[in-house]
Amino acid sequence: MMDAALLNDLMVATGMGLLGAAVFAAIGLISGTDETTTLAPLTLLVVLLGVPPVGVFTFFLAGAVAKHMTHAIPTALLGIPGDTLATPLMREANIMRNLGVPHIALRKMVSGAVVAAFVSVPLAVLFAVILAPFGPVIVKAAPWIFVVAAVLIAYFSAGRWAAVAALVPFVLLIIALQALTAAHNVKLTVSYFLGIAIGPLIVDLVSSLAPGERKKQERDTVRTFQLAPDAKGWAGYFPNPLKVLDRVQVKWTLATAGISSATFVFSPVAMTVVLGELVSSRVKHAYHRLTTTLAAKNGVTEATYIAEALIPLIAFGLPLSPVAAGPAAPLFNAPPRFTVDGPNGTVNNLHNMLSHWEFLGYGLLAVLLATIVAYPFAMTYARRAALFVSRKVSHEAIIATFVGLIMVISIWEGQLLGLLVILTVGLVGGMLSRAIGFNSGVQFMGYYTAVLTVPAILKLFG
Repeated sequence: MMDAALLNDLMVATGMGLLGAAVFAAIGLISGTDETTTLAPLTLLVVLLGVPPVGVFTFFLAGAVAKHMTHAIPTALLGIPGDTLATPLMREANIMRNLGVPHIALRKMVSGAVVAAFVSVPLAVLFAVILAPFGPVIVKAAPWIFVVAAVLIAYFSAGRWAAVAALVPFVLLIIALQALTAAHNVKLTVSYFLGIAIGPLIVDLVSSLAPGERKKQERDTVRTFQLAPDAKGWAGYFPNPLKVLDRVQVKWTLATAGISSATFVFSPVAMTVVLGELVSSRVKHAYHRLTTTLAAKNGVTEATYIAEALIPLIAFGLPLSPVAAGPAAPLFNAPPRFTVDGPNGTVNNLHNMLSHWEFLGYGLLAVLLATIVAYPFAMTYARRAALFVSRKVSHEAIIATFVGLIMVISIWEGQLLGLLVILTVGLVGGMLSRAIGFNSGVQFMGYYTAVLTVPAILKLFG
C-alpha cells in the first residue's frame, strides 16, 4: 500500500504540473513572451502561496517544457518568435513557410522538444550527482564563485565586454538601493528579481510615454498573417514523436540534447545556435537539413533549460547558470521560504528539500504531464490556436495582467519602496539589455554579486 505522505506528494505534484503545463502551453502561443518575464513571476507566486516543494518543482518544469513546445506555433506558423529561445529557429522556420510547409516545420520542432525533454532529465540528474560531492566546497566559496560566474556569463552574452563593464555600475545600483531601503527598515529580495525579470517590459511601457518612441510604435495598418491549410498525417489523437521524426532526426536530436544536458553555464541561445549549426553542417539534402535542424534546435531549447535549472539546483543549491539565475531563480531564492546565504555557507531551497531520486521521478513526471497537455494540442490544434491568438487575444491585456501581478507582489513585500525598486531596477536593466545585450541572466548574477560577494570583500578587507 502506498504511503499516505507519498500519495499526497504525488497528487500535489500532478496537480501543479498539470496547472503549469496548461498555463504555459497557452502563454507559449503568444508571440514575444519572454521566459523570464512569465516563468519567474508565476513560479515565485506559487512559492509564496506555500505550495509544497514537489508542487513548486513540477509547476516550473512542466511549464518550461510545455512553453518550449507551444512556442513553436507562432514561430513556425506566423513567422514571429514565440519567445527568446525561439529566435535562433526563425531562419529555418521562415524558409519552411516560404516553401508552403510550415505545419511540417512545426511538427518536427515539437517532436524534437518531446524527445529531448525525456532524455535531458535523467542526464541532467546524472551530471548533477557527479558534481554533487563538490557541493559543500562550492557553497562555502559561493561569494567568489558568483563574481567569477557573473563575469563569465556576461562575457558569453550578446554584450561581451560591454556587459562585463556594465556589471560594476549595476552592482553599485543594487548596493545603493539596498542602503536606501535599509534606512527605512525595509528588506527587499523578491522585488529585485521581479525588476530584473520584467525590465524589457518596463522599458517598452516607459518608452511609449516619449513622443519619439511612441511614434515608432504606432501602426497604420492591421498586421496580417498567412496560414497554410492544416494537414493531419497520423491516426488518433496522440502522435508518436519517434515516427514524426525519421531515424536521422532522432539521432541528431538525442546527440544535441545529450551535449546540452551536460552544460549549465552557457547561454541557452548560444547553445541552440552552435549545436544547430553543427547539425546543419552534417546534413546534405537541403529540405532534410531544414527539418533536421529545426528538430535538433528545439530539442536543445528544452534540454538546455532543463539542465541549467536542474544541475545547479541538485548539485549546489546555488543559481550558477543563466537559466537558474533568471527564470528558475524562485526555485533557489524566494524569501522567506527559499534562501541562498553564501557568506554563511548555507542554502535552504529545493536542493535541501528533495532527494536525487525525487528530482528524477518528479522531473520525468513533469515532462510527461507537459507532453500530455502540450504535444497533441500543438500537433492537432496549432492552426486554430494560432488563428485565435492572432485575432482574439489582446497583447495589452496580457501585459496588464502581469503588471498587476507584479504590483501586488512588490507592494506586499515592500509597500511603495518595493514598487520603486522594481521600477528603478527594471528601467535601468531593461535599457542596458536593449542597448548592449546586458541580459537578465547577467543582471541576476550581478544581484547575487551585490548581496553575497561585496559583503565578503568588505569583511575580508575590513
